[in-house]
Amino acid sequence: MSAIQDQISQMLTLGSDRRYGGEAVSQLEHALQCAYLAEQAGKSPELITACLLHDIGHYLRHLNEGAPQKGQDDKHEDLGAQFLSSSFGPPVVEAVRLHVNAKRYLCLVDKDYWASLSPISKYSLELQGGIFSEEEAAAFIAQPYAQDAVQLRIWDDLAKIQGLVTPDLNHFEKYLHQSIR
Repeated sequence: MSAIQDQISQMLTLGSDRRYGGEAVSQLEHALQCAYLAEQAGKSPELITACLLHDIGHYLRHLNEGAPQKGQDDKHEDLGAQFLSSSFGPPVVEAVRLHVNAKRYLCLVDKDYWASLSPISKYSLELQGGIFSEEEAAAFIAQPYAQDAVQLRIWDDLAKIQGLVTPDLNHFEKYLHQSIR
């Protein structure tokens, strides 16, 4: 196992004791569920890795603890992308960086999407800048890896099922290994 894989594994394991926002799952359960959905869809190792690591920024700064409840955007997508950029290429890094803006995009282009969000996710959306304008949405979706970020975001929203059985973190190590530059 590489040094970055070991560091990521340690960080994610810490998430087994931390709630994912106010949701009914831990941060680790959320990450595993998101990666599992990508794996079940037959996606690339890079997109599975991005799904597993999309919230890694929450582990990188203490501000993140309870930030939405304090009326703060923790910018976890930027923190995570910056952290991952030293070891992973654009397919992983950009999907992580863009996954918050993918929520803003989806709220504009899919009117049912907003209604499907949990109250916590709706609140954090406002902290993250709210629903995109038409111009912002067009600029967002034209970016490389934006479509991957949109798919990641859809799985992100679905990955909040209490008690869902998924493969463990060791199962996903192969995707991390394949995705490292």
